[in-house]
Amino acid sequence: MTSVAPKVRFSPAPTGYLHVGSARTALFNWLFARHEGGAFVLRIEDTDPALSRDELIEGIQRSLRWLGIDWDEGPLRQSQRAGAYRDAAARLHGAGHAYYCDCSQEDAQARTRNDSGYDGWCRDRGLTSGVLRFRSPDDGQTVVRDLIRGEVTFDHTTIEDFVIERTDGSAVFLLANAVDDADMAITHVIRGEDLLPSTPKALLIRQALGVDDVPLFAHLPLIVNEKRQKLSKRRDDVAVEEYRERGYLPEAMRNYLALLGWSPGDDREILPIEDLVAEFRISDVKASPAFFDVRKLDAVNAEYIRALPVATFVRESLPWLETDPPWPPERFDLAVFDAVAPLIQERARTLAEVPTMVDFLFLEEPVIDEAAWDKAVVRSPVAGALLEEAIALYRDCHWDTVELHRVTAALADRHGLKLAKAQAPIRVAVTGRSVGPPLFESLHVLGRERTLERLQRAKGRLSSS
Repeated sequence: MTSVAPKVRFSPAPTGYLHVGSARTALFNWLFARHEGGAFVLRIEDTDPALSRDELIEGIQRSLRWLGIDWDEGPLRQSQRAGAYRDAAARLHGAGHAYYCDCSQEDAQARTRNDSGYDGWCRDRGLTSGVLRFRSPDDGQTVVRDLIRGEVTFDHTTIEDFVIERTDGSAVFLLANAVDDADMAITHVIRGEDLLPSTPKALLIRQALGVDDVPLFAHLPLIVNEKRQKLSKRRDDVAVEEYRERGYLPEAMRNYLALLGWSPGDDREILPIEDLVAEFRISDVKASPAFFDVRKLDAVNAEYIRALPVATFVRESLPWLETDPPWPPERFDLAVFDAVAPLIQERARTLAEVPTMVDFLFLEEPVIDEAAWDKAVVRSPVAGALLEEAIALYRDCHWDTVELHRVTAALADRHGLKLAKAQAPIRVAVTGRSVGPPLFESLHVLGRERTLERLQRAKGRLSSS
């Protein structure tokens, strides 16, 4: 291969939303191109109109842009290159490298099993219709040079005469990709390891078409779940748009995807995009499966949330606070949220968690977590006394966080309790939950009157239980 600027492509099939595995593939292609000063091509594999939909193509592009992945060429659609594939298929057929066939798939597989009954089926029957199959060599090997896995050798006796054109004349992805990669001068093919078995077929097609240059390959490791099973849309959350809707930041998602099979070689896990581009080497990608750990993604996302300027955090949170909130929309007060935003920012793992952490400020009454109520109030022998004394103390004390902390700590001392134990029934009574933003800051923002009303209601509820 001549020494030219690298050129890579990402070629999703628009049969669903962008899968996190496909997003990782796109990201690694993009990082490689940006690091090497090459070009990144977006190519849409829409040769099967029954499975391809325009809204899914738009969704793929939307998710890529959200992740900060741009492209230098495209989006190029294979459906618009049907003529090039028909020409290639005709050349292969005319040169004897392909033949029409009406055999079953089972019969076509017989050759790879060294079936003694194999007699060439349709190879020499001269059919003029049916599927068009590539005539795989009867002997020899194809060697795939992979930047991650080294040299991978495929015996031609294990490769069936595979279909390259359907009965309706449309190309299957093997032919379309081989033709496109050659025509577009793709130098590196970076994709998932599940496509490794198809690689020798693509190389055989290129060779039969007289294409001398051979791209370098890099087959990325599978992404697996906690059971070490390949991620599946039937049982796992795999759509990038799902994570966007759940309040993950694009920078965090991109950072985490980059760590699925690759690392900078040290203990760093938070890497800005400039560092990812500067340090990414495709040869450093590991061949072993990569575990998609949602808890780790949460931790990475929380780091990015904490790093936001507070004003940016507020702005990014607003879609979750203003769209279908758990409180009447007219009760939302941006000034109130501004006051607690720094506290929420320190604790939120995703933006979608924000409304639940602040709902007590905008609801007439808090939504009581019954498990928390039972543990902190019902099963506490002193909860009633704590609530009653807190009411008396909070009625007259100066209303700021320092004084609220002081009088509550004194209350804890009188009952021989640690502060956390003493404030537990107060927190549940006021916020409805046992966890959340710091209690005294929450009380200060909520206000004296609403705090006392909630403590009174909790005291009454406890008495009647």
